[in-house]
Amino acid sequence: MIIESWLNERATPESRGTIFSFYISITLFGVVGGQLMVPFGDVTAPTLFMICGILYCIAALPTTLSKAASPQPLKRAKLDLPALFRNSPISFIGILLIGIANGAYGTLGAVFATRVGLDKGSVAAMVSIVIFAGAIMQFPAGSLSDRLDRRHVLAGLSAMAAFAGILILILHPTGVYEIVILVAIYGAAANALYPIAVAHANDFAAPEDFVKISGGLLLLYGIGTIIGPTLGGAIMTVYGAHALFFVTVAAHLLITAYAILRARMRPPVPVAERDAYTTAPSANGPLATPESLALDPRARIDDRPEAAEPAQ
Repeated sequence: MIIESWLNERATPESRGTIFSFYISITLFGVVGGQLMVPFGDVTAPTLFMICGILYCIAALPTTLSKAASPQPLKRAKLDLPALFRNSPISFIGILLIGIANGAYGTLGAVFATRVGLDKGSVAAMVSIVIFAGAIMQFPAGSLSDRLDRRHVLAGLSAMAAFAGILILILHPTGVYEIVILVAIYGAAANALYPIAVAHANDFAAPEDFVKISGGLLLLYGIGTIIGPTLGGAIMTVYGAHALFFVTVAAHLLITAYAILRARMRPPVPVAERDAYTTAPSANGPLATPESLALDPRARIDDRPEAAEPAQ
């Protein structure tokens, strides 16, 4: 959040979109790079954790050695969850369920892969392919959601993720190729849901409410990522590694059903009046904070933290 607040103060209206995209890309590559380090060390020894600690220390050096002015104190986010639900029920419920599904898989996916017998290299490849598939899928999914009712796109992607999870539950794959293919399909669908749900919520909100709306959804997502691993770990303990996908399938089927229901109850916002779709970090990549939401190009200039007090 400190780094993001610094970026917010340094960014101009013209450069904010570029900086936001570049920031997301760098952190995404960092997450994948971290996963690919796993085959080069012993996961039962402390070496890899020590390397992570060293990297954190190195990451602090640019800010400690910089002569640039420190960022202003962080701006407090104001949340109104009842208003958020009234604004977009499907985004409210959907984001919570997305957090449950993504939190369960994002936390326990590597445990699942290890328990079904994959070696360290295969585990790293499986986790990385989910991140890449989700990142790539955001572009066609976002383009489609800009032309169609976003709730239909949410329903379709959720059904696709549920289908991949059901196949894993039924087939109980143990081979690396079968698992990688199925989780790639799962990741492509599941990791494209969050930004579409955010965009749909903002379709019904005023432009100046972007940070408040997105911050509320971020809180719901965080709550979901607490519930997901808690349920997933307990279910895996009782029913085995593949049972992790009971959690994801249930969450995605509920999203599918509720999205279809809401699409029948409320007409979509006309295409010309919709919020612009923008890619956003997934659960398996860098998770957004209120400060990165203010950096998002969809946020109004007077919503940025420096609006209250200009940067020096």
